[in-house]
Amino acid sequence: MAQVQRMSRLMIKTLRDDPADAETLNHKLLVRAGYVRRTAAGIWTWLPLGKKVLENITRVVREEMDAIGGQEVLLPALLPKESYDASGRYDEYGDLLFKLKDRKGAEYLLGPTHEEIFTQVVKDQITSYKDLPVILYQIQTKYRDEARPRAGVLRGREFQMKDSYSFDTTDEGLIEAYRLHRAAYIRIFERLGLDHRIVSAVSGAMGGSASEEFLAPAPAGEDTFVDCPACDYAANTEAVTFKATPVDGSAHGPVEELDTPDTPTIETLAAHLGVPASATLKNLLVKVDGEIVAVGVPGDREVDLGKLGEHLAPAVVELVTAEDFEGRPDLVRGYVGPQGLEKVRYIADPRIAAGTAWITGANKPGTHAKNVVAGRDFQVDDYLDVVVVEAGDPCPKCGTGLKLDRAIEIGHIFQLGRKFADAFQLDVLGQNGKPVRVTMGSYGIGVSRAVAALAEQTADEQGLCWPREIAPADVHVVAAGKALQTELALDVAEKLAAAGVRVMVDDRAGVSPGVKFTDAELIGVPKILVAGRRSAEGVLELKDRRTGEREELTVDEAIARLTVQG
Repeated sequence: MAQVQRMSRLMIKTLRDDPADAETLNHKLLVRAGYVRRTAAGIWTWLPLGKKVLENITRVVREEMDAIGGQEVLLPALLPKESYDASGRYDEYGDLLFKLKDRKGAEYLLGPTHEEIFTQVVKDQITSYKDLPVILYQIQTKYRDEARPRAGVLRGREFQMKDSYSFDTTDEGLIEAYRLHRAAYIRIFERLGLDHRIVSAVSGAMGGSASEEFLAPAPAGEDTFVDCPACDYAANTEAVTFKATPVDGSAHGPVEELDTPDTPTIETLAAHLGVPASATLKNLLVKVDGEIVAVGVPGDREVDLGKLGEHLAPAVVELVTAEDFEGRPDLVRGYVGPQGLEKVRYIADPRIAAGTAWITGANKPGTHAKNVVAGRDFQVDDYLDVVVVEAGDPCPKCGTGLKLDRAIEIGHIFQLGRKFADAFQLDVLGQNGKPVRVTMGSYGIGVSRAVAALAEQTADEQGLCWPREIAPADVHVVAAGKALQTELALDVAEKLAAAGVRVMVDDRAGVSPGVKFTDAELIGVPKILVAGRRSAEGVLELKDRRTGEREELTVDEAIARLTVQG
C-alpha cells in the first residue's frame, strides 16, 4: 500500500514569480514548485518533494547497477590529502578542491570523485585474480569549489553523483565492464525519460584509452556537441578530429617579406593586404607548465583552449602575458611566425598540413611574410585538433557538414587503464603466481544533474512535467474546495493508495480552486484528478499533465484506469 501525501500537512511553499537570480528553466521551476531551496551559492536544500524525485532517480540507478553485478559501498566524503598527492590530482584539481586541516594540522579535502580511495580499498581487500573482476559503486555527495556556480542544481558546489569502478586483470575484462556500464546507462536514461546522446569524448586528465559522454540536449546545457545529419557520428567538440591531408607545395614561390605596419591582428592584416583571413596563419602563444609554446591555426579560426588543455593534460595551459615577451627578442608581439622560431615548441592544427602556404608573422615589428610553406619553411612538432569547432565542419566519418547543439552532461564513462593502479601499485597474484597489475574503468552519473536535465527537457509554460518513473507521485488529486469535494478527494486518494498508486492530494482549506489548479500544473505530477463540480454525482475529471487531455470518469472508472496505468 502506498502512502497518501496530504498537501495540508506537506511542507511546501510555491511561488508565483521566478527567483530574481534564476536564469535557467530548472532553476526557476524547481524553486517555484517547492522542490529545492538555495542555502548558499551552489549549495541547495532538497525539500520533501525534491528529495522524493532525487530518491526515485537514485532507485533507478541502483537497480540497474545491481543488475550488472555492481556492489554498493559508501566511502567517506572527507579524504586525506596524501591519497590525491599519490595520483597527482591534488595539484591537477587546484582551486576546484575544498581543502581543510584538522586540529592537529593534518590536511584533508572534500571528495570531488573517488578513484584514489576505491583503488586503495581494492588494494586492501583483494589479493588474487580469483577475486576479480569486481564492480563497486556508491551514490554520494561530491564537492567542487566552482568559481561560478549557476543554473540552480545543474552546476553546484555540492552535488549527488553515482560513481562506479571496475577492476580486472585483463584489457578484455575492462572492455566488457565498459560495455556493461554503457548498456546500463542506456537503460537508466531511458527509464528516467531523458532524451540523450552518446558522444565520443576525450579522457584528458583522467587518462585511459576510451571515453564517452551521455548528454541531454537542452538550451541550458554547458556542453557543446556535434551531430552528423548523415551518419551516426556524434562527439563532444573537444573530441572532434580533422584529418590532415598533405598537399604538393612545390609550386609555391620563396618566402617573401611584406611591409605591414600596424597590423598586429588577423583582422587588420587581412584588411591591409586585401586577403581573406583564411589565407593567414594565426600563431597563439601559450605557456605549458611555464614553457612558452606556439599554437598555429588558420587565421579565420579560433584556438579552443579547453581542447588544447585536454590534449596536453595534466600539464597546465595558460595564455602568455606582456611580461613573458621581456627578454625574448625572438618573440615579436603581434608578428610571430613559425619560421625561424628558436627553442619554441610548435603545435599546429591538422589544417596546417604539409605543403600548405600561409601569410604569417615574419618575427619582425610591422612585417609579415607570404609563401610560408609548412614542412618546407617550418616544421610542426605536434599536430593536435585545437580549433573551435564550427557548424559545417566536415564529419570525420563521412564528410557531411556537422551540426552543433547544446547539452547537459549527465554521465561519463572511461576506460582508465592502469593510471591509478600504477599510482598505488595495485597488483594481485595472477594464475602463474606472479603479480599482475590491475586495470580499471570509471563510470559516473550526475544524479542531481539528472533532476535539472529532466526539468529542462520536460517542462512547459505551466510548470514541471515529470515522467512517471521519477515524479513525486503518480496522481495529484485536487479537491476543488467544498467539504463534499474534499471528502471525495480523500476517499479516492485512500483507495488509489491501497491499490499501490502513489498519491498526492490537495486538501488544503482556505485555498482557492484556481491556486490549487495552478499549483498542480506547476508541481508536475503526470496525472491530475479533480474532484470538482460533479462530485455529488461521483464523477471526477482526469487530466494528463503532459498532453492536456481531459475526460470525466466515475470514481470506480478513475481508480481502475489509474491502477492499470500504475
